[in-house]
Amino acid sequence: MSTKLKVTELDFEDIKTNLKTYLKNQTEFTDYDFEGSGMAVMVDLLAYNTHYLAMNANLAMNEAFLDSSVLRGSVVSHAKVLGYTPRSPRSPIAYVDITLNSYTSTTATMNKGTKFVTKIDNVNYNFVTNEAYTTTNLDNITKFSNIPLYEGTLVKSIYNVVANEKYIMADDRVDTTTLKVSVQTSSSDDTTAVYTLATDITQLSDTSEVYFLQEIENSQYEIYFGDDVVGKNVEDGNIVTLEYIVTNKTLANTADSFTSPSIDGHNDITIDVKTAAFGGANAESTASVKYSAPLDYASQGRAVTTDDYRIIVPTIYSNAKSVQVWGGEDNDPPIYGQVYISINTTSGTNLTQSQKDTIANSLKKYNVASIRPVIIDPDTISIILDVNFKYDSNKTTKSADDLKTLINTTITNYNTSDLGVFNGLFRFSKLSKLIDDTDGSILSNITKVNISKTFTPTPNTITKYELNYNNKLHSGHHESIVSSTGFNVSGYTQEVFFEDDHDTDKLRLFYWQSSTSKFYINDSFGTIDYATGNLVIGAANITSSAAITATVKTSSNDVIGVRNSILDINITNTTITGELDTIVSGGSSAGTGYTTADAF
Repeated sequence: MSTKLKVTELDFEDIKTNLKTYLKNQTEFTDYDFEGSGMAVMVDLLAYNTHYLAMNANLAMNEAFLDSSVLRGSVVSHAKVLGYTPRSPRSPIAYVDITLNSYTSTTATMNKGTKFVTKIDNVNYNFVTNEAYTTTNLDNITKFSNIPLYEGTLVKSIYNVVANEKYIMADDRVDTTTLKVSVQTSSSDDTTAVYTLATDITQLSDTSEVYFLQEIENSQYEIYFGDDVVGKNVEDGNIVTLEYIVTNKTLANTADSFTSPSIDGHNDITIDVKTAAFGGANAESTASVKYSAPLDYASQGRAVTTDDYRIIVPTIYSNAKSVQVWGGEDNDPPIYGQVYISINTTSGTNLTQSQKDTIANSLKKYNVASIRPVIIDPDTISIILDVNFKYDSNKTTKSADDLKTLINTTITNYNTSDLGVFNGLFRFSKLSKLIDDTDGSILSNITKVNISKTFTPTPNTITKYELNYNNKLHSGHHESIVSSTGFNVSGYTQEVFFEDDHDTDKLRLFYWQSSTSKFYINDSFGTIDYATGNLVIGAANITSSAAITATVKTSSNDVIGVRNSILDINITNTTITGELDTIVSGGSSAGTGYTTADAF
């Protein structure tokens, strides 16, 4: 008696089993041994073929949706429907002042494409101007001020128009933000119009001189023009000129010294770097496109919500690793009419004031009403761990130092995967489990958690300093939970420190008379709020200029990052101690103090 073939399973083994079950119930194949006969090969082939078809159908269906797409071409195509164009590579930009020494002419002109050279790790990189600049000789000083220099090569491509043609920039290293598009009427008529990138089709008419930009295969970009309904079309005989910069992306970031052979025929030149090169970046990743395209569609080209700013800022400053935004009403204290933006850069360095000003100015066209963006630096909270683990020597051939090194790697990997970004959350239980799982011989660990912040004083100036840990601090204690590194204050030659006084909620200043004896010189050096984690150092005249670190103990082993706070485990100061478990091994315990710096 025949049975129906089951077709709901997609795994190879399930498909194969269903085929054999079906054939065994056919009278023609009653006596076959499907495991040992040639028929087994045919069944395998049928199962493989069915499996391939199921896989192809599944993949094809996945590529039909943005969330499940894997292929970049599919992701880019879905993003285009939402009006989103993936970011191209970005060229590092440096800002310089250029002075022509002993220059006597009334005006000086620096042409577009003027080359400058820098050297990084013994490799030369070219920087160019993307505009022409003219300046005037004033009081025998001829100076070009705050000129942006772009790393890369200036490329010029000229096309004779044919109907409905699209114009491809063949190099996948093109920085599309540097693209200049112009259309000349014909070879006999040099009337030229400069076209701009279309950003809002609702504002376009049939005469709007705009171009459209899209990513195509191989991460290349192409432009095309309107259809005389939405944007002006180009005509046969027109000449399209594309000028753009092809960049080496991140390789010339931080360049801060340049030379130039000649400007306007003059060779005696002084170049003053106002802002070192920054912003060089790779093309936007596929994962970023999938994340950003729907949010960009929701923002509709304006910044109203905090999510709008999170999407817009990376398009302006591509070197952003993560962006945190909060409204003035959520600030501490509340300041209305402002939106606060903090940018964690891929290099880990804070933005210069020039970079902040550039980003703020670029955001003006997106701002709504009188909202003013304020860009502030990320605030790092360091997590310091004291790890003590026990292990069973019968379960491993590794030494205690080997296990310490493995645990150090575990902590480093956790720091990389879970922390280092805004809105980070340090989960004590998760890390503790990861430490236990580092090796089968590790039986348990006791890990203590402290957090610290560092500030740099203004020497010889009476100044107030505030450290906000944004975490509840341990209270109800009988010993100090605050400790600082040493520094100097006016009126004392000794190195001083501060700690908290749990009875008065004050910070007190002291120096060490001996290795065990403290001498207190100020019982009201500052205040501490255990509930909010806020430390305030009152009017203090700190005479040393070195950075000061204040370490505190929190009430919980979990640590949260609020607003512009970034959590980061201080690997160098983390201590790891290994101890033989005497209960399971039957031996005497042995452990040695260890800091991660000792492992390497």
